[in-house]
Amino acid sequence: MRFHYVAGDSSGKIVESEVEAQGVAEVLEILASKGLKPVNIKVVKLSKALGGGGFFSPTINETDKIFLTRYIGLMLKVGTDLLQAIGVLINDFDKPVVKSFLGEVRSNLEKGQPFYLSFSKYPKFFNTVFINLIKAGEASGNLDNILEDMSLSLEKQQDINNRIRGVLVYPIFLLVVSFSILFFLVSFALPKIAAVFQGSGFKPPIFSQIVFAVGLFFGKYALFIGGLIITSGIAIFYFYKTSIVFRNFVFNAVTAFPGVKSVIIKLALQRFAVTLASLIEAGLPLVRGLEITSEAVGNEQLKEALLRISKEGISKGLTVSDAFRREAVFPRVVVNLIAISEKSGHMEDVLKTLAHFYETETDTAIKFMVSLLEPTLLMSMGVIVGLIALSIIVPIYQLTAKF
Repeated sequence: MRFHYVAGDSSGKIVESEVEAQGVAEVLEILASKGLKPVNIKVVKLSKALGGGGFFSPTINETDKIFLTRYIGLMLKVGTDLLQAIGVLINDFDKPVVKSFLGEVRSNLEKGQPFYLSFSKYPKFFNTVFINLIKAGEASGNLDNILEDMSLSLEKQQDINNRIRGVLVYPIFLLVVSFSILFFLVSFALPKIAAVFQGSGFKPPIFSQIVFAVGLFFGKYALFIGGLIITSGIAIFYFYKTSIVFRNFVFNAVTAFPGVKSVIIKLALQRFAVTLASLIEAGLPLVRGLEITSEAVGNEQLKEALLRISKEGISKGLTVSDAFRREAVFPRVVVNLIAISEKSGHMEDVLKTLAHFYETETDTAIKFMVSLLEPTLLMSMGVIVGLIALSIIVPIYQLTAKF
């Protein structure tokens, strides 16, 4: 159980921190051993603080993890011991959820528990790669270098994600604005125009009647349709976050679009290369490294292939290159470079080169895809608005021609 305490020291200075204990009595003993007099003690529900309370609960994000790994690694390099480094970070961090987590880490270290154990309790925020790299660094006595490499790797991955988000911002904005304009036209403007024609007794052309009928329907049920769209959006978001089956369905639907599957495969290959390189550098055996990497690639095909390479290939005596050749999901360039690296004994360096290659390839592929998407959206919007305009202009022209 975790407790938050406010206490005073011998000089009268107020100290505020957190401690892991079985009960209030143990907290009092800990405070007494430090020469502190308790002012206030209360239980901290850390699991809830760390995102257990719902979608909008505070979390430990990528930026937090970069800060943690970079500065703990830096402090270890300059000779600060781990416990002291955690104490400095607790004072430096303003984010309550991270302060709570670091307080738990410090408490566990004071009890003699391994450093990685605190991270393994929160797999929602720290994946198997993160935990195993810390575990390997702790076991090898090379934790400072491992943490420094992790911070660089996390920063690079965040940079890739930010670039992807950056190039997708305009198309998404364009889609939302186009849909909003279309919804307004069909739900509010078009029904009024359709009502005018209906009241005049004039019979417009068939395609105009169809467009007007759609407009009248949307106008009558606009609030219901709007509510249904919002509710559907929330439901899709919820099921995407909570259901693996639905997430796989969305993934398969998205990858059906031309060019998307290629981008996703390249992203997965980049993650594979950078993750496996980090694990090998940290000293993990290749078989174990492949199994951990399979959890980080974010692609089911690649995950299954890596598990087969590990369990049905290398574990049963195949060479690394032969095991990779059996999997069609890996491009020939990847297999050939791994075969070369196996002979040279520098697999991690080759994997880093591959990671950089696929990072560039992904960036180029996304920019190309977006360059096609933007005019497609504009043309689609133009066609729909043009159809609505024609459905109004043609009957007006026919009506004026009668006079």
